[in-house]
Amino acid sequence: MIRGIEKNIAPTAVKQGEYYSGLMANRIINKAVSDYLKENEYNYSNFSTVLYDENGTPVSIETISYNINKVQSELAVKIADEFSESRNLKTKIPIGSLTDSYLLAGKGISVPLNICSVGNVEVVLKSEFTSAGINQTCHRISVLISADINSAIPLYSFSSEADFEFLIAENIIVGGVPDCKVRNF
Repeated sequence: MIRGIEKNIAPTAVKQGEYYSGLMANRIINKAVSDYLKENEYNYSNFSTVLYDENGTPVSIETISYNINKVQSELAVKIADEFSESRNLKTKIPIGSLTDSYLLAGKGISVPLNICSVGNVEVVLKSEFTSAGINQTCHRISVLISADINSAIPLYSFSSEADFEFLIAENIIVGGVPDCKVRNF
């Protein structure tokens, strides 16, 4: 009988745990990125320079690799530090929400959910060119963040992954631009 109850609760418990873990990871990563961007007010010229010919036509875009690598490494460290500070982060899930019953959802005593530190944080800057109109190209530089999160509720532990993308700089280039779509730095 206990195995039957456990068999019914396990899938829902894991889904609820993954949901709350993702929610907490979202808060931690958003705070880390927000704090980092507030400390370092970057703009497009910190990452790229558009080079023009004598006629004023854009001929190439030159990236500033030092700043790109700096942001990637500093942001990864900041996010890892935020997760370390939140190492013993806990939330509670009502026991009724761990069942498949809609009648019991949100009801009953709360079961603690421990969100453990991240196993891995990966930060990558992405460069993307898109059409912005006639003879106009939008060049976006964004940060892609992937985090592996380990979490546990009584009797169950699981891992989940959270992926985020943040815009860090953008520029509209007027004139012919080299044909390029997306590139990770």
